[in-house]
Amino acid sequence: MDALADIFSQSQGRELRQDAPTPLYFQLYSLLKQAILNGTVANGTQMPTEQQLAESFSVSRITAKRAMDELAAENLVERRRGKGTHVIYEYAPKPVQAPLTDMLQEIESMARHSDVKVMTCRRARPPAPIAHTLGLEDGAKALLLHRVRSRDGQPFGHYASWTVGLNEPLSKRDFRETPRLEIFRRYDLRITHVTQTISAEAASAELAERLNTSVGAPLISLIRHSYTTRGDTEQIVDYLHAHYHPERFQYQMDLKIDGA
Repeated sequence: MDALADIFSQSQGRELRQDAPTPLYFQLYSLLKQAILNGTVANGTQMPTEQQLAESFSVSRITAKRAMDELAAENLVERRRGKGTHVIYEYAPKPVQAPLTDMLQEIESMARHSDVKVMTCRRARPPAPIAHTLGLEDGAKALLLHRVRSRDGQPFGHYASWTVGLNEPLSKRDFRETPRLEIFRRYDLRITHVTQTISAEAASAELAERLNTSVGAPLISLIRHSYTTRGDTEQIVDYLHAHYHPERFQYQMDLKIDGA
């Protein structure tokens, strides 16, 4: 590796403090370890040599060697004679966990403080991938909803959902006047677990029209699986795919370390 500038900024290099009570090798080891664990230095990347580390961080080669030895001992890097040192840790994003009650309250609050237009409310056969996700048998139907939420006349979110377990007759009017979560509770469909995946997606012609944007414009894509628990068994009961206009919607989380 010709330089460390691709991985570490000059400010990070200056984080090693000669006057700190923590040994220099441990400071360097911690800095390298953090970069590996958070994916900044990817699996397979060739690490700097001990000499390069020593020169870049103004430490002795012995200090650099000990830091690399610690990384190797934790199976974060692999050292091969003649081939250098390479990262062998495989970074994988970990799901963020947040209190379900708070999240559901926030969803319901957003529903109560925005206007909704319900375009579709009927029972239909979901596409095969969604039917499989919901555990439906061939030909089984679920409740299909298409909705658009707006504030001040500006549409910010489009929602397509498929729900099982709501067998009562429901109309567009029900979902115009009442948040879905309240309807779920009314018919004893209790949500006990939610998973969400957030990504980006280009607007289709239909979404562009409904969200008042241009075809191909970037949208926030959110897929939510909602589960209920019956006895000791967890069962998915709702599949929702939402698209948000990024200039009219922000998804904000406020998380705290346990015990802080």
